[in-house]
Amino acid sequence: MHAMVLDGAGTVLRSANLPAPEPSRGEILVRVLACAVCRTDLHVIDRELARPKLPLVLGHQVVGEVVNGGERHAAGSRIGIPWLGWTCGECRFCLSERENLCVRARFTGYDVDGGYAELAVADERFCFPIPPDYPHEAAAPLLCAGLIGFRALRFAGDAQRIGLYGFGSSARLVCQVAVWQGRRVFAGTRAGDRESQEDALGLGAVWAGDALAGPPEELEAVIVFAPVGELVPAALRQLDRGGSVICAGIHMSDIPAFPYELLWGERGVRSVANLTRADGDEFLELAPKIPVRAEVETFRLEDANEALDRVRRGAVRGAAVLVP
Repeated sequence: MHAMVLDGAGTVLRSANLPAPEPSRGEILVRVLACAVCRTDLHVIDRELARPKLPLVLGHQVVGEVVNGGERHAAGSRIGIPWLGWTCGECRFCLSERENLCVRARFTGYDVDGGYAELAVADERFCFPIPPDYPHEAAAPLLCAGLIGFRALRFAGDAQRIGLYGFGSSARLVCQVAVWQGRRVFAGTRAGDRESQEDALGLGAVWAGDALAGPPEELEAVIVFAPVGELVPAALRQLDRGGSVICAGIHMSDIPAFPYELLWGERGVRSVANLTRADGDEFLELAPKIPVRAEVETFRLEDANEALDRVRRGAVRGAAVLVP
């Protein structure tokens, strides 16, 4: 099979012909139809996530067709392979419905090879049926950008005035959910990013502007998608009492020191880690009802380095998706 391979941190991906992977017991072989590019892939390349399997096939927003069926997914069915690839089922987190925190978890495109390839294998227990309403390319971003955004939104509780800071692929998807739920969305971007601000308003946000300066009224919750630590104290300054800042990324630059008075008033800061299968089931059932729509730009598999560079520069509107 053709695949794009990461040989070491800080290197570009190498085009390679690899032996077709062979599924083990409980795994399925999948022909990749589309794989969305995630900023987490850049964190792996840039050494910000320090212990990937090497050499590695990146990619954890995979839509594919089952080649060899298993007990849960028949041959020919269309499934999604997400970031969470395996959990032990035995640790204190797995036994308390928090498998996203499993101490021995394995992740797609990090601990096991992912979807920057023509074929992939996955534990079928951690794969999701893809709603028929979605083309392959449009379904791929739902599997991480959508799922992590949805989990972060749940941590916002019943907040009605909610900020989404860093208006990339994940924020675009969760904005649609929040507006559908009747919340008022305030989109924070880099100062002067008129394109993203106009997109946010077009998706139903009531305000869009400079995240560091903040909106004209206090918020009940802020979800920070951008991996920029200085957004955390900025968001705290813009919170009403009892509000929460939810950090939705897997990596963030250091958070600057801030005075305790920003946190006082029962304000809180928390992170979101990975996802559970229950998150996936709930979101993929809900998404077609809204409907949540992903704006995508497609790239050939062999152009993965270009797609990653465009994502790094913020030059992709919506999500970049590789199509073998």
